[in-house]
Amino acid sequence: MALWNLFAVILAFEILGPAKCSMVKLNNGGYEDIVIAINPGVPEDPKIIENIQNMLKEATTYLFQATKKRLFIRNVKILIPLTWSSDPNYIKPKTETYDKSGVKIEANADVIITIPHLKYGDDPYTLQYGRCGEAGKYIHFTPNFMVDDKLLSAYGSRGRVFVHEWAHFRWGVFDEYDQDNPFYITGTNVEATRCSLDITGSNTNQDTVLNCNFDGTTGLYEEGCVFVPNRDQFAMESIMYMQSLSSVTEFCDASNHNIEAPSLQNRICNSRSTWDVISNSADIKSTVPGTITNIPEPTFTLLQYKERVVTLVLDVSGSMAQNDRIGRLYQAAEVFIIQIIEYDSFVGIVQFSSSASVTSQLVQIYNDAQRTKLKALLPKSASGGTHICSGILSGIEVNKKLDGSSYGTEIILLSDGEDNYDTKLCFPNIMSSGVIIHTIALGPNAAKELEDIAHMTGGLTFSASDKVDANALIDAFSGISAGNGDITNEAIQVY
Repeated sequence: MALWNLFAVILAFEILGPAKCSMVKLNNGGYEDIVIAINPGVPEDPKIIENIQNMLKEATTYLFQATKKRLFIRNVKILIPLTWSSDPNYIKPKTETYDKSGVKIEANADVIITIPHLKYGDDPYTLQYGRCGEAGKYIHFTPNFMVDDKLLSAYGSRGRVFVHEWAHFRWGVFDEYDQDNPFYITGTNVEATRCSLDITGSNTNQDTVLNCNFDGTTGLYEEGCVFVPNRDQFAMESIMYMQSLSSVTEFCDASNHNIEAPSLQNRICNSRSTWDVISNSADIKSTVPGTITNIPEPTFTLLQYKERVVTLVLDVSGSMAQNDRIGRLYQAAEVFIIQIIEYDSFVGIVQFSSSASVTSQLVQIYNDAQRTKLKALLPKSASGGTHICSGILSGIEVNKKLDGSSYGTEIILLSDGEDNYDTKLCFPNIMSSGVIIHTIALGPNAAKELEDIAHMTGGLTFSASDKVDANALIDAFSGISAGNGDITNEAIQVY
């Protein structure tokens, strides 16, 4: 996004809720609704789904032990791409979304399975740019990591790797090794950067496979020297140093933390141990030790994207004639239809004032002909009162026409006026429908219930004043994307 466009968005909108992020909840020590998303560009491989489940089954036991029997994994949702084969057991996702770029605000996948990063290759990593104790953005695994068991000799089992990355992601701790500073001087000795110091091993030149020599200039070992831990260990710490060691089942705490090591954990967390940071997290503070003795095996819900179903529900009441709101609505909806909505999506149009009317039943977007047809049906005039419920309920019925259900389908609702009816009367119908409603409030008098509707259905909510031009509405429509990580079906406008 260009700098000016970003600035315009900031000026034009008040985004009435936090950007969607992790949906994970902690319930009596059990993590619920962990979302793991497979990128649509990943070739279909059922082994990935199988190994995700095996990874989490192992991880929950390791996590339970590492957190001193406080935390475990209760349930997980796996997002399967539309490009993969369908299965009758797959459920359509609703609020679970994927966006690797981190630009689209609706992304909430906690773990993504996607192509290797140029810098990291198949290395698992967590996108983590906050301060000590702040959660990360997402955990990144590659398809190769998920299926190639030969990699496990280097990283350790997938379940152990998951717990290492979960500590980055959930609790904001950092690695206790440092590839840029593998050794440091303490007194008259040279030590490997690690935690704890009880981990034994040898210092070996990775090029010659011989013992390392000292560098007279630095006082450290020569370049190319690495610390190779012994396979057999007694040390139980630390998961943030080397979870692949079979003896390692705990995080470093105050009794064994290596405060001198030039690790990222020490630098960013002011030399606090990883367990000190974790034990002060809301997760640990909300649990009571000793209350959980046995943990259940995680359950999994398999979700698969379908073609997107969206109905525009547009306010054409009399107040929309003020300040050229109807003209700006037309421009923004036109941009959504022509440039934003993805190919293969189904789009309908409903307009409402005192009552609702269906302008277009669902039309699947195959090419520009369907876009042009829908554009021609957008409203250009405004009159009458405002009955928001009539518009929403009509939109739900339009969405149901595809396969008999509106669950996981979307409505984009735009209204500018105080409702002349009690909007809350249709809340039960909205909730039972399973529809996702994104709301765009235009002007100073938009009904407060718009925000409530978006929040309770898992939608996005925007507001735009009368003082900005059509770009505000256009950017609002632009922010409502599919969230499935697939860029191949996005409409592209060439200038």
